[in-house]
Amino acid sequence: MAAEPLAIDWDAFLAHDWQQRPRLFRRALPGFEPPLDGDDLAGLAMEPEAEARIVEHRPDGWLQADGPFAPEDYDRDHPWTLLVQGVDRWSPAVSDLLGTLSPIPRWRIEDVMVSYATDGGSVGPHYDNYDVFLLQGSGRRRWRIGEYCDQGCELLLHPSLRLLADFQAREEYVLECGDILYLPPRIAHWGIAEGPCTTFSLGLRAPRLNDMVSRWADRLLESLDDELFYQDRHLAPARRAGEIRPRDLERARLQLQAALDQLEGNDWFGELVTDNPHADPPGVGEIDAASARLRTAGATACARPGARIAWQAEGDALLVFTNGSGLRVAGSLRDAVVQLAAGEPLAGAALQALRDSTDGERLLAHCLDWGAIDVY
Repeated sequence: MAAEPLAIDWDAFLAHDWQQRPRLFRRALPGFEPPLDGDDLAGLAMEPEAEARIVEHRPDGWLQADGPFAPEDYDRDHPWTLLVQGVDRWSPAVSDLLGTLSPIPRWRIEDVMVSYATDGGSVGPHYDNYDVFLLQGSGRRRWRIGEYCDQGCELLLHPSLRLLADFQAREEYVLECGDILYLPPRIAHWGIAEGPCTTFSLGLRAPRLNDMVSRWADRLLESLDDELFYQDRHLAPARRAGEIRPRDLERARLQLQAALDQLEGNDWFGELVTDNPHADPPGVGEIDAASARLRTAGATACARPGARIAWQAEGDALLVFTNGSGLRVAGSLRDAVVQLAAGEPLAGAALQALRDSTDGERLLAHCLDWGAIDVY
């Protein structure tokens, strides 16, 4: 069953708090029943494919151990925390929690990390480079919130943990089941379990600016004519040998701007923000079997947990991006694409309408090829 939307004023939050300041929401998910407990998480962390780690706070410092784990790894003498990344790819019930952030563009949402901590367990004072919504599951956790951290914030010397050397709390909150704490990027924070507890961290993602420039420049270079060169018609006589004059720089700038204006389409951005290192494209046999199931009565297609699907309008068409690959289809498919991007199943008449159109068949084939949908 899909999680209920967060009980918050989204318009006010996005206008006044989003990427500006921390915000606590009490009972944001009233009646929330955590879909996983500590035992479930410990079992998942034993799987070789799981991204799991344990952080233990010892008297002589912090220790991090990486999974997969065995039962004896959970027998420790000091407060510890087990963290598993991308649990939404393993658990449909956890994946449903991403729907609670529906007013935020889906392509900005990364995954759900789930943690279990013993009494006093913590991962230490730190900051993240992304927005995060911290949903309290079972138990209680005390969150201490510090200041904004820039590049000058000093870190402890540690081989694997980025912990702040000097953390000063300016506010504290104790979260109970169903409470949510929102933290913008680079805000220092330190969560400490008050008794055993679980926390569901709904993390967001944003492309690095250097990645945006690199991807955009690559696309621009692909589109430029190799025979275009710098030009300087109406050249004024040089007065001093070797001088690059302001008018030369301005001429270069204008020619670069003219080249930028030649770049057609903005598909580079959609491909970048849907890049998916966790995608697992199926083999030919799997694709053939799924394609056959699509043609059967009662078939259902749904986005795979962890799949990244986004779209943008371009005239009367849509550019659909699945796990980093783009496809142009008719704009009439928008409703179906929105359903897939939202993780909602396509079945019955909606799926039949896709199968009956050429672009619909292309869309389904594209999603299968790139491991973005399952068919059952």
